[in-house]
Amino acid sequence: MTSAPLSSPAAPEASRAPEFLRLAEEHSAHNYHPLPVVIAEAEGSWMTDVDGRRYLDFLAGYSALNFGHRHPALIAAATEQLHRVTLTSRAFQHDRFGPFCAELAALTGTEQVLPMNSGAEAVESAIKLARKWAYQVKGVPTDQAEIVVAGSNFHGRTTTIVSFSTDSTARAGFGPFTPGFAITPYGDAAAVEAAITERTAAVLVEPVQGEAGVVVPPAGYLRRLRELCDERGVLLVADEIQSGLARTGDLLALDHEGVRADLYTLGKALGGGVLPVSAVVGGRDVLGVLRPGEHGSTFGGNPLACAVGLAVVRLLATGEFQRRSRELGAHLHARLGELVGRGVSEVRGRGLWAGVELTPGGPTGREISERLAARGVLCKETQDSTLRLAPPLTISRDELDRGLDTIADVLTGS
Repeated sequence: MTSAPLSSPAAPEASRAPEFLRLAEEHSAHNYHPLPVVIAEAEGSWMTDVDGRRYLDFLAGYSALNFGHRHPALIAAATEQLHRVTLTSRAFQHDRFGPFCAELAALTGTEQVLPMNSGAEAVESAIKLARKWAYQVKGVPTDQAEIVVAGSNFHGRTTTIVSFSTDSTARAGFGPFTPGFAITPYGDAAAVEAAITERTAAVLVEPVQGEAGVVVPPAGYLRRLRELCDERGVLLVADEIQSGLARTGDLLALDHEGVRADLYTLGKALGGGVLPVSAVVGGRDVLGVLRPGEHGSTFGGNPLACAVGLAVVRLLATGEFQRRSRELGAHLHARLGELVGRGVSEVRGRGLWAGVELTPGGPTGREISERLAARGVLCKETQDSTLRLAPPLTISRDELDRGLDTIADVLTGS
């Protein structure tokens, strides 16, 4: 069946988009290659551009919008806090900080929380914590700590993080790079075992690799990493910035394997799509190595961030969004599976998160993304040949099917 566009423009005399696109092209650094859509409003699973055309959001801000656009509980929390206090710096305590840390620790089954802002800051913080722990607790000689990572990873774009990236685009032109990392193939536990030495502080891994194309590792890989870390006295650090907070159908993606990490990095959905909020969570035995003055952030853990983050934690504590991700995710993957052999070579992922690998020789991911945008569905390619789909966890079954109908039509040329 060929679907009509999900919505039609409001038919203004002339589109307003070109002027906004011109300003962005001329005056912003070209660090992204966005689709030529200019969004002006959004609510729930829908976004509206400057010309009044509505689009279904099938990307959800790379999982930052797990609760949809402008979730009432999150907007209420932000609005209420905006009328009270937004920033104290960490020079003083405020009345949202303790409750946020306590409830996030309880939700994740950890003991302590280190609030930061961006996901990359959380990963940088986890690296510093792992190194500090290695020197102070494990006894690794000063400045010799190593961290084992996985190839095809994406943990952020700071200089240290791109130092252990295998993406040439992320690295080219940004050296010299930070030493102290050993790269192993994702999914290869034997390679990790061989890479661990007496100087190893941690193994850092994404339980599902998002930027690589929503890649789920082989069964047993994550459990074996936990065993190796226990056997060799090494920390397991899980980057759950994209995969965590209900995206995969459990609170944390590691939960699917029954595995616990020593440290988790959280972000994106922790700010509910309202503002940047991230955190490192874990046990006192690791987070406790920090002392005043050794690490910090002016905005990390600010009152506004904590108010929104606390509202996010309370939404997740109900289990509703984990359930929705499991149930709607099963439907998503079943329907996408029907497209294998019809413009699609493989579908990967967990929960309401999928990497749709396009058939070699056909349209690129960028071309398909542009065709979908013209039909009223917004998603984005990754690695040129993969569509990354991550609708809000609040999406209805009807909205999900409407978007999937359009995706099927575009991929099959209907």
